[in-house]
Amino acid sequence: MGKVIYYVASSMDGYIATEDDNLDWLLSFGFEAFQAHFDQFMASVGSLVMGSATYEWVRVNEPGTWAYGTLPCQVLTSRSLQAPEGTGVRFTSGDIGSICAAAVSDAGDADVWVIGGGKVAAQFADAGLLDEIRVTYMPVALGRGRPLLPVTAPTAPMRLTGTTSFNGGAAELRYSLELRPPQHL
Repeated sequence: MGKVIYYVASSMDGYIATEDDNLDWLLSFGFEAFQAHFDQFMASVGSLVMGSATYEWVRVNEPGTWAYGTLPCQVLTSRSLQAPEGTGVRFTSGDIGSICAAAVSDAGDADVWVIGGGKVAAQFADAGLLDEIRVTYMPVALGRGRPLLPVTAPTAPMRLTGTTSFNGGAAELRYSLELRPPQHL
């Protein structure tokens, strides 16, 4: 069985997007320095979980494509949305534990990527379902925006398990989470 991993980029002050869900600040760094590292991560992924805001951002900003192919992808939403044809996208809502169990089952021996946003990852963290957080801190501060991990209660201390630095000043920190009893959702 793989891990449930929140893999994300953040500003130095802990935001993953601006208040209006803009990522221009992140995209301005380019992707070339990160491509090989990202490809290695993606090779370990067997399923994805994302929130509807992330899903809609991808659909608007990458029209006509779906970068995740046929990987099973659960989109958390209570609204009716359209899935790209020929993909593994399905829409779900309800208990985060059941959603996680389905994602783990979909992934088989591979990892589950909790792709975003921060509120989705926080639900996983609050329920004690995240095994690892991999956050790439970009050398920029936003001042305000969408928080990296807006949990409802303090987490147990995380254990740093690795670091990767990139040209241009970005650095990925990998943390293992100590599982704790699920919180009331």
